[in-house]
Amino acid sequence: MTSYRPVVSVMRSFEVLEALNRQRYSTVDHLYRLTGLPKSTIVRLLETLIEAGYVVRDDTGKGYQVASQVNALSCGFHGAPQVVEAGRAWAQELTRMFNWPAAIAVLDRNAVQVCYTTSGESPVAPYHALIYKRLGLVSKALGRAYFAFCPAGERRLIHRLLLTTSHPDNDQMGAPDAIEQIMRATRKQQFAERQSCLKSDTSASIAVPIYQQATNRVLGTIGLTYYASAVKRSEIMDKLVPNLMVAAEAVSDNVARMQTAIQSARTVVH
Repeated sequence: MTSYRPVVSVMRSFEVLEALNRQRYSTVDHLYRLTGLPKSTIVRLLETLIEAGYVVRDDTGKGYQVASQVNALSCGFHGAPQVVEAGRAWAQELTRMFNWPAAIAVLDRNAVQVCYTTSGESPVAPYHALIYKRLGLVSKALGRAYFAFCPAGERRLIHRLLLTTSHPDNDQMGAPDAIEQIMRATRKQQFAERQSCLKSDTSASIAVPIYQQATNRVLGTIGLTYYASAVKRSEIMDKLVPNLMVAAEAVSDNVARMQTAIQSARTVVH
């Protein structure tokens, strides 16, 4: 229990920011439908957030969107890195191209955590509740794309962690040799996949790693989920995987530019 009553304007400001963060662009009318706040209140909050640098108004008239200044709100939080901001537009582009939902995940101890998904923008999304969900490093495509492609030393450490902790893949950790065989096969085909194994599971997923430039470090993973019966193997290999790899490389480039810009700003300050 807090000592004081919450400041309503602050609570409403964060509510608007959260709503903005779910879409590429949002209009006042859209924010009204999402939050239920009076439109006059929404406008005042948006103008205040613009003045503070957390929101920008799109010049083409599409509405409002969050600005990179929102990163300052997460400086002390290490679970959602730059890869999400760098990859948001590319995830949206993948969904625009193929209609299937895209997702970006980062390592979270002994699993990966979904930090961004376009399931809300996809007309044919098999799942809608993936955001912030922890997925297994062995059984799920987003996790396997990290586990298989991270440096060998990191992979050994993660494997030991998986053997000694509770995680989403607990029931699949009994055969280390089989797991290594899966990872070798994943590296050979250059992408990870989760295929439908149960009659009740109608979806499948593919994912690739997002690398940090000039190193062998994996920053995160990006993937697509689709109905297995609706996508032919040839389409996966000829269209989905190549475009997923292009997106991953572009996200890596975006991260590098962002890091360069931050370093330049720090140099100017000092």
